[in-house]
Amino acid sequence: MSVSDTDNAYEVLIPNIYIGQRVDQTLASLFPQFSRSRLQNWLARGNLLIDGEIIKPKTKVLGGEQIIILDTQDGEESAFQPENIPLEIMYEDDSLAIINKHKNMVVHPGSGNWSGTILNGILFRYPSSKNIPRAGIVHRLDKDTTGLMVVAKSLEAQIDLVRQLQSKSVRREYYALVNGQAPNRGTIDQPIARHPRNRKKMAIVSNGKDAVTHFTTIDRGEEWSALSCLLETGRTHQIRVHLTSIGHSLLGDKTYKGNTKKHVALLDTLSFQRQALHAKSLTLVHPSTRELMNWCSEIPDDLQSLLTELKAYDIE
Repeated sequence: MSVSDTDNAYEVLIPNIYIGQRVDQTLASLFPQFSRSRLQNWLARGNLLIDGEIIKPKTKVLGGEQIIILDTQDGEESAFQPENIPLEIMYEDDSLAIINKHKNMVVHPGSGNWSGTILNGILFRYPSSKNIPRAGIVHRLDKDTTGLMVVAKSLEAQIDLVRQLQSKSVRREYYALVNGQAPNRGTIDQPIARHPRNRKKMAIVSNGKDAVTHFTTIDRGEEWSALSCLLETGRTHQIRVHLTSIGHSLLGDKTYKGNTKKHVALLDTLSFQRQALHAKSLTLVHPSTRELMNWCSEIPDDLQSLLTELKAYDIE
């Protein structure tokens, strides 16, 4: 099938940072919204072409190849469709945009969430982002984590930002409310991978990916603490898993059982139905100007109300 015979669902050039990787591994990195098996099926049947050809999954990437995903005919085309999703933009220029993510927003399309995501909103607001892997998204936040995330508006900016993340030079600070009286400060250096029995969860696993979280306690009460957390790495559910591992799980985090009986009653009263985690500060080098830039996001109202009620409970 020639490329000109059909409309393309997605076209993108492979960045040079993937040189030497296998094609199937590169595709999984560039298109996390699709499973590895689906991508491999598309490769096998010619719905996904590399430089116009069907390529074996083990082929090594040279850099600069053109990926074309053709009409998949399987109902997942909506994952790539622009939608007028309201996005709070803290800052934008020709190279990047800083989004202040609200709660209950999915970043990437995926199983059960094929529309209404931040990626769909980016495609609507910035049509040219369809030519950038992941529509320029270089890191993600969980559905119910609020706060700052950066989006690249050009391939060059994305490559630069990814390199900054890989070199651990991007400073990402989170505000967290947790169970118990946490130590004044600490570093959690434990590898993370998929939970061996529950695939919806992550866990500390000896052969997992390196993960490092630094934390400082900035406030505490009888049965709670407010923490400032700095990420050295960015693994899925990293803060949630790491803090749970030291006995200070996030308030409201049902996945990692983060509530005492007392806190359950309080959270129900406030209708607080998410993990108490907010990405409050982001610092990075601008990919074009090389200026060191910082953005801050205020603690959202629901998290501030929870803190107020926790302090009130201490007084009673």
